[in-house]
Amino acid sequence: MLRKIVIAVILVPLGIVIIAFAVANRQVVTVSFDPFSAAEPAAALSLPLFALMIVLLIIGVIIGGAAAWLRQSEWRRRARRLEREVDDQRRKLDAFQGASEPTIVPQEGNPPARLKLKPPVR
Repeated sequence: MLRKIVIAVILVPLGIVIIAFAVANRQVVTVSFDPFSAAEPAAALSLPLFALMIVLLIIGVIIGGAAAWLRQSEWRRRARRLEREVDDQRRKLDAFQGASEPTIVPQEGNPPARLKLKPPVR
């Protein structure tokens, strides 16, 4: 319940801001990818300013996510190694527990061989 409230408190104002930004910035802008010719660029894109900003925001989120994912590769590798070690130890423990023989309780009239001692000689 608290999670839904927090999401609503964050997403509703963010949505209002994005819609207000889109309505206020509807003019078309030209983005040029040609640094040598400003008058007639070889590669140019014309689109509304809000669309450009939203596309750039999405690209930034993707690049940031990829950077964080690459930075965490050491921790993921370590976690996989430790999970393999835990699995190996569990298998060894299961094998050890399965291989242990139950203790043999001697019957009253028949003592085990290790307890059959000869009387001392004088």
